[in-house]
Amino acid sequence: MGIFKRGTTYWYHFWFSGQHIQESTKQGNPRLARNMEAAHRTALAKGEVGFREKKPMPTLAEFCQKRIEPWAKATFEQPSRKTWLWYRTGLRSIYTYLPLAAKRIDQITGEHVADFAAHRQAQGLQVASVNSSLQVLRRCLRLAVEWGIVPAAPRVKLLRGATRRERVVSADEEARYLSVAPEPLASIAMVLLDTGLRPEECFRLRWESINFSSGKHGLLLVTCGKTAAARRVLPLTPRVRFILESRWNGAGKPDSGWVWSAPTASGHAEPSTIRKQHANTFTALEKNKTPLRPFVLYSLRHTFLTRLGESGCNVWTLARIAGHSSISMSARYVHPGDEAVLSAMSRLQEPILPASKAQGKEPSAAPLPPSTVAKFVAATE
Repeated sequence: MGIFKRGTTYWYHFWFSGQHIQESTKQGNPRLARNMEAAHRTALAKGEVGFREKKPMPTLAEFCQKRIEPWAKATFEQPSRKTWLWYRTGLRSIYTYLPLAAKRIDQITGEHVADFAAHRQAQGLQVASVNSSLQVLRRCLRLAVEWGIVPAAPRVKLLRGATRRERVVSADEEARYLSVAPEPLASIAMVLLDTGLRPEECFRLRWESINFSSGKHGLLLVTCGKTAAARRVLPLTPRVRFILESRWNGAGKPDSGWVWSAPTASGHAEPSTIRKQHANTFTALEKNKTPLRPFVLYSLRHTFLTRLGESGCNVWTLARIAGHSSISMSARYVHPGDEAVLSAMSRLQEPILPASKAQGKEPSAAPLPPSTVAKFVAATE
């Protein structure tokens, strides 16, 4: 009995006349929380207040349908549609498992979560798919705590053994794939291979986010993506510049609009259309008797980042280029060999001379010119 903390606020709970009293103080100060608990105990003892009616506790399905789904759609559908689809798919998997969906939120335990995971596995799903549903469930339960529906949530453990998309396309496979890929798949694939964009980021590219006059070959601004770190500026390679400039000239040099415009509801190329072209490409290679081990379109991003890591790029720079919010994700692509380790250690042990002795004069303090990238970002905002 006493007070306990959930998130940033304190709750109190105690027993009175055989009934369990538990309420949020909506305070972050433990002293105030204890005073509120004491005041409530005193008021009950004096008969000044009765037992407060508790709000009916919703089932998991009711909470998800009335609170989580509208929130997720309003928050993610426009800036990151893929995130909204991830929520929607996970919520549908929860609705279909009635032993969990029909449970009141305050009655859900770790055992119910484990049963849900076992049910998903029994359907023949891969570990990664089961973990995706568990992640959505974990997010829903945590939001229930954050929004004051329940004081605590059960722990949701993810399954081990999930396979990662670590397929790296070789230079020979890249050439064979691009030789038969139709448009716009071929151009999109080359952009992914040279920039490391997420497929969804590439599909949503707009002409106002591309500048051919800045940098060596031009710059590309990613305005929205999976995380807050997705907003970034990337330099164009000669191949990407040729593809985008040719497409821009063919479209009449527009000032705005989608780069990969298409007759779809969104106005730009959709994953479903590109996936069909992607599958047909492997079929064409088989007909030509040059079969290629299949890979998903996201493997092209993984290929770019792996090549970048092998080139000696440090993990912090790679995270900035990839749009990762954490370097732990970027560390998967950096695999320094023994020679790289020895070279780094030898550079560390070299004597560091003052600039005045090394150059014979004091270093100049001339100010650097304004960053071209900063100008471009400011111009696009």
